[in-house]
This record gives sequence, C-alpha cells and structure tokens, in this order.
Amino acid sequence: MKKVCLTIIIATVLTSGCSGKSGKLDVPPARDGLAAPENLAWWSRAAIDATMRFSAWSGSHSGSIAMFARDGVVVYSNAAGWKDIASGQPMTVDTPVRIASMTKPITATAAMILVQEGKLGLDDSVADYLPEFAALRVAISDTPNADGSFPSVPVSTVLTVRHLLTFSSGIGPGRDKDSALVAHWDDQGIYNQPAGDLAERVALLAQLPLLEEPGTRWRYGFSLDVLARVIEVSSGDSISEFLQTRILQPLGMKDTGYLPPPSKRDIFATVYTQDEDGDLIIAPLPNDTSWTPGGGGMVSTAADYMRFALMLWNGGEYQGVRILEKETVDSMRRLHIADGVLAAEDITGLGWGLGVAVVADEDATIMPDRNDDFWWSGYYGTTFFVSPETGLVGVVMSQNEPGEFSGLPVEIFIVQGIAFAGL
Repeated sequence: MKKVCLTIIIATVLTSGCSGKSGKLDVPPARDGLAAPENLAWWSRAAIDATMRFSAWSGSHSGSIAMFARDGVVVYSNAAGWKDIASGQPMTVDTPVRIASMTKPITATAAMILVQEGKLGLDDSVADYLPEFAALRVAISDTPNADGSFPSVPVSTVLTVRHLLTFSSGIGPGRDKDSALVAHWDDQGIYNQPAGDLAERVALLAQLPLLEEPGTRWRYGFSLDVLARVIEVSSGDSISEFLQTRILQPLGMKDTGYLPPPSKRDIFATVYTQDEDGDLIIAPLPNDTSWTPGGGGMVSTAADYMRFALMLWNGGEYQGVRILEKETVDSMRRLHIADGVLAAEDITGLGWGLGVAVVADEDATIMPDRNDDFWWSGYYGTTFFVSPETGLVGVVMSQNEPGEFSGLPVEIFIVQGIAFAGL
C-alpha cells in the first residue's frame, strides 16, 4: 500500500506540469576513485523539483533544499522557494538553516570519538563525570504531592553513557499524552530554565525524578544534552570547541556550528509557521545563544551535512579524513533498541542505535526506507538518512516550525520517497 500511494503521489506531481533542473554543488565524493554512479531517474529528479516548487507555490513551506548522493557521489542538488519571503531572497542549495535535532547525531559522533580513544566508556556511570547524577531518583507515581513534587525512590539501575546514547536514560520529557510528570519536565526542563550555561542547566536536570528506570524504554528527551556535558568533562573542551576541532573542521563543514547572535543571522533562512488561516508567518523563535545544547541549537547547510552523512556512509571516513573507525559506525547504526521509537506519534517499525534512528521493519514504517537505514530529523523540517542497502544518502531541508495550525512536514519525506523510487 505504501508503494502504491507513493506511485500516485509521483504521478500527480509529474502531471502538474512543473519541472525543474537539478543544480550542482561542490561536495567531493566520499573517497577518491569512486566510479560515477547511475543518476536518479530523470522523472525522479523532475518530480523532486516539482514537489519542492509546489510546496513553495502552495504556501505549505517557504522553500526547500534537497541533496542526494548515490554510492558516495552526489547525484542531485537543488532548491526551490524562498529563503525570505518579504525580501524576495530565493532559497539556494548553500542557504544555512537551523537543523535543531539533527544536532544529535553530531553530538553522538563526538561521544563515540572519545569512546574509541578510551577516554569514555559506554558502560561508564554518568556520575563518574557529573557527580550531581549520583543520587538520581525515579518517580513511582504520576500524581504530584501537595508541594508539587512527585513520589520517588532512589534508582536501582546506574545511569550510563550507553543509556544516554540510546535514549533509554529515563530523562524526560518525552511525548506521553496527559502526563503530569511529563508536563513537570516540560516546565522545569533544560530549555525553560531562565538562565545558565550547559553545565548549570544539566545540573538542574539531575534534581528531577526520572520517568522510569534507566534501560527500561526509549524516550525522547534531554539525554543528548546531558551527554554533551559528559563530553565536555571527559575531553576538557567545551562542546562547541570539541565539535569544531574534531568533526566540523576536519570534514570541511565550514558553515556548521551553533546559532550566532541575532546580528549575524542575515544569511540564514527565515523560519515560518502558519496562522489560523493557513498563511505563512514568521515564527517567534528563542534568541538565547548563551549556551550550547547537545540535542539542538546548530545551523548547517545541505552540503555540510551531506559531508557528515557521507562520512557515516563510508564507515567513518570522508575524503581521507577519518573521524570514526568502521567498527564504531557499525555499532552506532546497529539496533540497540529494537522498537518503541516515536511510539507516541503512532510510528512503528523504528528502532534506535547510538544517537540515530534505525529502520527495524521497513514494511511497518510510514516512511520510504529499507531495513537498516539510519536517520534523524529536525524540528523545523529537516532530515537526513543513510541507506546502506541502496547506497542512497539524502539531506532534505526546509524551515517551518510546527504549530497549532501547521501540518506535519510530509513534503520532505515525499521528496525522500521519490528519490528512492528513482533508483
């Protein structure tokens, strides 16, 4: 049924009369000597162009960027729509965007660098690096006490680095519906604290009761923010410095980093959302750049993130620069959590590796994918994936904040599906 629906979508787009020409961008192959792969089918490239253009024309998104590589070589790159609607600036393939949770795989990679160097262990206690996590408690009821606290007991399982990487730490908030404890984590969580750097914000998280014992279930929350602080203590560098010197600069990701102050944001795509009439309006975004989260906060370009994705596709090396050992990448993309990923969104078929989602059952997922594909997405409508079976690697970016009147960013996954269909 999924493949039939995808065929209908493609046919609809192709008959709309809108087609484009894919652009080119200088992103070197994953390694020298790779043979030129077959391109995506002509109709696939035309359909991707048309989908992005229609999305901008219809007002679903302001603009989009798509880039795909096959067997380690970029075979498609193009953009459509607007970087900023009011000024009429077009979206281009080199427009920087906020990648939000696509920061997480980069943070996970940083941790795995330290693991393979012996400076960090997957089964190390988090409290070895962050002593404030030595006295963790776990909630035993979702009903708060009269003083607003929650009944809790000391944890019986030691919180480890592995728990952080697999999102099985019990650290909230998660997305459970109608949960007073999740609401408490939302209110007291890392982004709602009035001030403080990463160390101070993470320390306050240690005072909140875990939602379950570590190792119990997958939960979307602040695990990677805590991991970023562990990286700082283990390496002796700030998370920003470590990412720059050990990942971003070696890979040539010159346009990737944490969000700069407002005075330096003219080059970034404007983030929009929808009003009650469905019209695009500028999204009110936080401007705090005083701290560096591990689970979000970075900006990048399609080309930069493609370099990162090709490094993972190529077993940890890009253009002769080795970031990770092949065995380390294999561990990251292996199923450590077999199911339950994004279950709160009624999504099935997904498991989790170390910092990335992994397709466990391609027939059960709603996305076009293959078993063992690994990927992650960002809050503002960005996604990347690596498909080992097909050799397809993709980065798709838009800038639309989900809101009360906004739909899901289905266009980015339609584009992904069209690329798979064009193999």
